[in-house]
Amino acid sequence: MPNRSSKPKRPRDANQLAKSIVDQATQEAPAQVDETPAPTEEKNPAAVALGRLGGLKGGKARAEKLSAKKRSAIAKKAAAARWSKATD
Repeated sequence: MPNRSSKPKRPRDANQLAKSIVDQATQEAPAQVDETPAPTEEKNPAAVALGRLGGLKGGKARAEKLSAKKRSAIAKKAAAARWSKATD
């Protein structure tokens, strides 16, 4: 799909925004700003596997540890939070 914006995106950083405004005022070509930082390090595959392993069993293991009374209290609190939200 084509980019619908005819204007270039303005940078979010205040200093970069100020520079782009000065560049526009002095008719200089704006410098391209890459807002996404480059990844500096690779993740340790062993740590990723351990984290995923714990994440896969987390909710189930927690539910098995809780008593029925405690699970019910948590569910009631969650339902109250859902129903108390104002619809805009």
